[in-house]
Order: sequence, then structure tokens, then C-alpha cells
Amino acid sequence: MNLHAIGIDLGKTTFHLVGLNQAGEVQVRKKFSRTQLLRFTANVQVHLIGMEACAGSHFLGKALREQGHEARLMPAQYVKPFVKTNKSDFIDAEAIAEAVSRPSMRFVPIKTDEQLDMQSLHRVRERWIMRRTSVVNQIRGLLLERGITVRTGRCHLDAALPNILEDGSTSLSGTLRFLLVELKQELEQLAIHIEQAEMLIERAAKQSEACQRLDAIPGIGPLTATALIAAIGNGGAFRKGREFAAWVGLVPREHSTGGKQKLLGISKRGNSYLRKLFVQGARAVLKYRDKQCSGLKHWLAELSSRSHYNIVGVALANKLARMAWAVLASGDAYRPLLQADTTGLQST
Repeated sequence: MNLHAIGIDLGKTTFHLVGLNQAGEVQVRKKFSRTQLLRFTANVQVHLIGMEACAGSHFLGKALREQGHEARLMPAQYVKPFVKTNKSDFIDAEAIAEAVSRPSMRFVPIKTDEQLDMQSLHRVRERWIMRRTSVVNQIRGLLLERGITVRTGRCHLDAALPNILEDGSTSLSGTLRFLLVELKQELEQLAIHIEQAEMLIERAAKQSEACQRLDAIPGIGPLTATALIAAIGNGGAFRKGREFAAWVGLVPREHSTGGKQKLLGISKRGNSYLRKLFVQGARAVLKYRDKQCSGLKHWLAELSSRSHYNIVGVALANKLARMAWAVLASGDAYRPLLQADTTGLQST
């Protein structure tokens, strides 16, 4: 049996496999459990094995590489055009096998265990932050129903809530007071969880040489540095900084036709979490622009003179993303701009 490419449609407990020969003809069509799949792949020779990048794909990709196979992950949206007819698991597996054979296909690097651990930490922390925001908004809504308003900002709610609960003159029923106390305790528990997660992130950043180099870039701290390494590793999946900025979603969305170029707002594709961190970091740099190096300060002043504040912030986020990729890909330390960079690129 001469197999050129294998496509595996991943599931929770069952996996559908389709093998193609050099001519693209289906030679194998089987359904396995995870154990049966690894037993089958351990006894077969194949040029490429493709899977969609989804839950469980990194584990299986590492297991296949340990067997000596060339396993590659692909974004699901790049596989979809190769589906020839109605959807089924075997049809999806055949489309994956055909897509992985394309020389122009883009692949997702298989993450290490350390990257997956850091990515999990960031995702759990983000969920805790979203939950904290939800609890704060619920407390505000319950108080507003009783005619009690609190200034905007979580710090003001933290300061006012104990006084509201202790004030006997307010028209709060016993049931509502009980609920507010429970919500207050939930906020305190979430704050402890978030603080512990941030301590782990800061500890990991101090132990990583790459994070230390990224930390020298304006607007990038331990949070962004660890999230960046968890997402792209050393940045080897991108040929240049613009490709990384496009993957994050910080480049203009193009809708050109008839030879006329039309650029819209940023595409907002790719990693929304990283995009948010870069934009927040850029806003912090804009706030303290006078403390930046001469080249960056001059670039910001020139751009701010002709563009809106929000546009400047996104342009700076794009620039920071390119700087971060250059530092990771080259392995060099960050060198501040000593003169204006009109191209928006960072040379390292």
C-alpha cells in the first residue's frame, strides 16, 4: 500500500482516516478509536499526515511525530474549499488529505507542552476576568433597582459595597443583602484566583530569556510576552513581521477589484486575545509618549498630527507586533529607534 497523504478528521473518541496515493486516489478509508489510530499509523509509511487545528490536534500531532511521521495542522477555514460534496466525517478526512498535499497550504505549528500550559493559564485567567466583570455588572444592576448608584469603576464598587451593606437606613431587604454578601465573596475569590494566575505568569516571564527580551519593547510586559510565546513560539511560522501582524488582525482589510485598491479597517482576524493585548499596550505607550525613545516619539508625533487617536493606537499596535516578531525571530535584543521610522517597520 503506497500512501502519499493521510487526512484525519478528529473527534472526541472516534477518528476517521482517509489515505490518498500520489495520484490523489483514495486507498484507505477507516474509522478508529484513538488507540487503534496510533496502532495503525505506527505500522504504515506515509509522506504527510494532515489534521485540522482544533482541540486534541496538538496531542495527536506530537504522538504522530514521535512515530516518525510528518504531521501537519491546518486552519479549518483553509480545508473547507476542498470539501467536494455534502458534509460527512470521511468526506472531511478526504478534504484534509488533499489540502495537506498542497504546496501553498499554510500550516499551524504544533505547540510544546510548555506553550499549551501557558496558553491554558492565559485562557483561565481571561475567563476569571470576564466572570468578575459579570459579577460587578450584576451587583450594579441589583443596586440600581433599589435606587442606589455607584461610580463607574470596579475600585469604586469595592469601596462602596461594604458601606452599603452596613448602612441600615437603605431599603434593602434581607434577601438582597444576603445575595450581595454572596456576590461580594465571589468577587474576593475571583480576585485571589486572578492574582495567583498573574503571579504564575510573572514567574514564567522572569524564567524565560525570550520574555526578558520582549519585555524591553515599549507596551509589552509579562502578560503580552508570555501570551505571544505561547501562541507563536519563536515566530518561525511567519516569514516577516507583516505576516504576523496580519495573523493577529492588525492590518487593513482589503476589498479591491477592477484594478482599484480599496483598504478598509483592520481585518480583526486571527488571535483576538493577542490583538487586544497589543492594542492595550499601544494605548499605554501613547499615554506616556513623551517618555519614549526619540525615534518612536517623533513617529508618534508625526502620525498624531494627521490621524485620529484610535487610528494612531492601532498603527502603533501593528508596529509593536512587528517589533515583537523581529525580536523573537532574530534572537537579538530590542534596540530602540534613534530616528523616525517612516515605513512602520522595526529593524533589529
